[in-house]
Amino acid sequence: MKILVINAGSSSIKYQLIDMTDETLLAKGQCDRIGIDGGNFKQKNANGVEYKVEVDIPDHAAGIKLVVDALTDKEHGVISSMSEIGAVGHRVVHGGEKFSGSVMITEEVIDAIKECSSLSPLHNPANITGIKACEEIMGKDVPQVGVFDTSFHQTMPDFAYMYAIPYEYYEKYKLRRYGFHGTSHRYVTARAAEMLGKKPEEINIVTCHLGNGSSITAVKNGKSFDTTMGVTPLEGLMMGTRSGSIDPAIIPFLMEKEGMSASDVDKMLNKKSGILGVTGGVTSDNRDIEDGAKNGNERYRLIESMLCHQITKYVGGFAAAMGGIDAVVFTGGIGENNPQYRTRVAENLKFMGVEIDEAVNEKAKRTSDENDISAAGAKVKMLVIPTNEELMIARDTYNLVK
Repeated sequence: MKILVINAGSSSIKYQLIDMTDETLLAKGQCDRIGIDGGNFKQKNANGVEYKVEVDIPDHAAGIKLVVDALTDKEHGVISSMSEIGAVGHRVVHGGEKFSGSVMITEEVIDAIKECSSLSPLHNPANITGIKACEEIMGKDVPQVGVFDTSFHQTMPDFAYMYAIPYEYYEKYKLRRYGFHGTSHRYVTARAAEMLGKKPEEINIVTCHLGNGSSITAVKNGKSFDTTMGVTPLEGLMMGTRSGSIDPAIIPFLMEKEGMSASDVDKMLNKKSGILGVTGGVTSDNRDIEDGAKNGNERYRLIESMLCHQITKYVGGFAAAMGGIDAVVFTGGIGENNPQYRTRVAENLKFMGVEIDEAVNEKAKRTSDENDISAAGAKVKMLVIPTNEELMIARDTYNLVK
């Protein structure tokens, strides 16, 4: 069975086509600037052959049609007809408390996703649009599955997910910690267990998904026990443009001093903070931070130190909360490609048995390989595992449809 994996944003569609016979990636691509002037589409097949076109994409249905047409095209396509697509798996950002696992898409499920839109007003409506567009172009007979960023974290105990605000707000609005990047944390947990030669339920680990968006999860006996992101992806670590956790009193202070509205504060914390904010609006790309720090930029060195300190603090705290861990896992663009951060965090965590082989750590840079970078005899392993959220979505879709 071939599974089409869709990640629909408000003005974009990213996709992959995966053959589940051997989990081979056949093609991947994206539509950009949907509903905006200057639309473009690109696709790359398994052989690296790329197809690009600049074309107006008025809506998501037109985008899905572009995807299907490209996949079935005689020159640059990878399948002969749309009938080869057995099912579609959708990334859905927020499932609230309604979904603890992936589900077949029905009208009732779509209604439930809509209900969660108040918790994710930017993402969930776009995810629904992607689902509806697939149904319009591919027909109702093609099964569709929803895979939720939040579902992996539904195993958290109440003392980990509740906030110390008036309980009525949890009852009225379901304000609690939900966590995100769940598909990534679930994927690397399964891979870490295999690398450690154990079953997932036999391991306690901390998984660090570090990229433009970052989150760290405590995984106890193979299940999410606690995580850094909250009601939204804003809480926790500093990120590319997100502030991460701050003193909440900063918000009314700035509203009074700067005359900012709630919308202004929300935009500032989500779009103008994090790495971008500390650089003074120069860059949100950690690769720029690496280069600048090496060349003596003190502000960029500060950012590196802030991030390493925060990673250490969360990993150490989660390890204590679980009564010890077997491994620390790094994944995501920064986690996989920045050996210096791994070195600094390992040095900070040396007291609890983390120790790495620097030669192996340096080699595990900008590769797609899994690596155990631990030194011989290290009591707590450090693993580098490239994440594969799309494959996780395809697996869930295949298993549900099958």
